[in-house]
Amino acid sequence: MNVGHAVERRCVRGSHVNGIDWDAHDFHSVVELPDDYVVLNLSEGAPVTLFDGRTCTIGRYDELRPNVYNTPLFEGVRNIHMGIDIGGAIGTEVSAFADGTIHSFGYNAAAGDYGHVVITQHTLDGVDLWALFGHLDSGSTTGKMVGQQVSAGEVIGHFGRYTENGGWPPHVHIQLSYVEPETHDMPGVVSKDDHAQALEQYPDPQLVLGTLY
Repeated sequence: MNVGHAVERRCVRGSHVNGIDWDAHDFHSVVELPDDYVVLNLSEGAPVTLFDGRTCTIGRYDELRPNVYNTPLFEGVRNIHMGIDIGGAIGTEVSAFADGTIHSFGYNAAAGDYGHVVITQHTLDGVDLWALFGHLDSGSTTGKMVGQQVSAGEVIGHFGRYTENGGWPPHVHIQLSYVEPETHDMPGVVSKDDHAQALEQYPDPQLVLGTLY
C-alpha cells in the first residue's frame, strides 16, 4: 500500500494514443482528491474493505486481483481490473472530465455488479470515446436523458451506498472505451483469455485523470 501525493493532471504516457493528442487537452477533475491518498495493491489480496469511506483510495488499472470477485457474476475467472477505482465518502461528487453527452445510464442489479451507472460519450480530436462511472447512488440515474449534454466539471453522479452500488464500499469505478457499449455496462474485470483485447479496447483512465501512481 503506497501513499500518493498531489496529482498531475496530464498523463506522462506519450502524447498521441489512438489518434488523440491527450496532452493537448486540459481535463477537469472527476473526483477532487486530497493531497495525500492511499494507492491500494489488491494484487496481494488486500481486502476491499480498505475502501473505508473515510480514506481516499485509488484502485489500479490493469491489476490482477485474486480473491476479490467472488460472486457468480464473475464465474471465478474474471479478475483483471480494467478501470480505476477512487474510494471515499458516500455522496462524493463525480464530475465529467470533458464536454460530451449522456450515452446511457441504468441499474446493474447483480451482486458484485456496478449498481447505478452513467456512461458519457466524448469526441476528442475526432475520435469517439466512452466513459463509464459505476457504483453510484440512485439519484445519479434519476432525471437523465440519453443525448443530454454535459459540460466539463458538471456533476453527473455521487458515490453510492453499499445497498445501491452492487454491494461494495463507497467508490467510483471509472473506465474508458474506444468501442461503443451496447448498454449501460462494460466488463470492469476480464479473464486472462480476454486480457489482450481488453487492453486495446479499454485504455488507462489516467489518460484523463492524470497520473495517480
